[in-house]
Amino acid sequence: MTQPKANMAIQGNDARGDVVPVIFIHGMGVDHRSLMLLDGVFPGSMRRIYLDLPGFGGTPALNGEGGLPEMADWLQSTIDDVIGGSGAFAMVGNSMGGALAREILAREPKRVLGLALLAPVVDPRHAYRKVGEHVVADPNPKLIHALPQEQVFDFVTMGVNQSYEAWRRYQRFILPGVRLCDREACARLGDRYFLTDVPERMFGTFTGPTLIVTGREDQIVGYEDQHALIPHYPNAEFVVLENAGHNLYIDRPEETGRLVGDWADRIVEAAANLNAA
Repeated sequence: MTQPKANMAIQGNDARGDVVPVIFIHGMGVDHRSLMLLDGVFPGSMRRIYLDLPGFGGTPALNGEGGLPEMADWLQSTIDDVIGGSGAFAMVGNSMGGALAREILAREPKRVLGLALLAPVVDPRHAYRKVGEHVVADPNPKLIHALPQEQVFDFVTMGVNQSYEAWRRYQRFILPGVRLCDREACARLGDRYFLTDVPERMFGTFTGPTLIVTGREDQIVGYEDQHALIPHYPNAEFVVLENAGHNLYIDRPEETGRLVGDWADRIVEAAANLNAA
C-alpha cells in the first residue's frame, strides 16, 4: 500500500561533505513549523529537515491504520528516502515526536548520532503519567480576553507564559499547524496511541549526545517520568525548566534555544570524530 510522501522544509546546504542531517519530529496536533522557532541556534554544518508527520501540516494521513506503530514505520522509511538508507543522522523530537525519535533509535541504533527530546512522551498512556500542575505565574487577562476563543484555548491550556511575545510566537509557529490538523487522522492515532515495546528495552544504552528538556508546569507529559530514561542515556543532559509548560520553547525560548544549541555543537563534534575514525 503506497503511503503519503512527506511535506517538509529543509534548512542548510546539503552540498558540503561534512554536513550533519538533523530530523525534526513534531508533536500531536501541530506541524513542522512548531520546531522552526529553534532553527537559528543550529550551526551551518547541520542540514535541518523539518517533517510534517502524516495527517499534520501538508502531509496526507496514512492509509489504513494510523497509530504510533504505523507512524514509526512511515518515519523510518521517510528518513531513508531523505538521507539514504545508511547515512547517520540526529533527531529532535517534541512530545509525541520524542516517543517516535526513541522508537527510531531502537530500530536504527548504529545510525543515530544523538537525540534532543523536548517535553517527550514517555508513557503513551495518559492515565499512567505523572504530570505537572499547570500554573500561570503572571496571568495576562487583557491579552486573553482580546483573543478569539478558537485561537486562545490551546495557548492558555498548554502554555504558562501569557506575555504578548509568547502569543506572537504561538501565533507564528503553533497556530498554523493547529489549523491544518486532520481531525479524523488524529482520532485514528488516538485509538492506536502506543508503541509495541519500550524503546529503551530494545537498545539498552545509547551513548550519543542526548538532551532531555522538560517543563515544571507541563500538565501533558510532566517532568518526572523522563527521569526513568536517564540510565539508558549516559551522555544525557537533563533539564527541568521553571515556569514552562508543554510548549516549553514558546514559554522559554532563550533557555530552550541555548540548551539545543549546546547539544547541536556536541553533535557536530561527534560527527567529526566519527568521520575521522
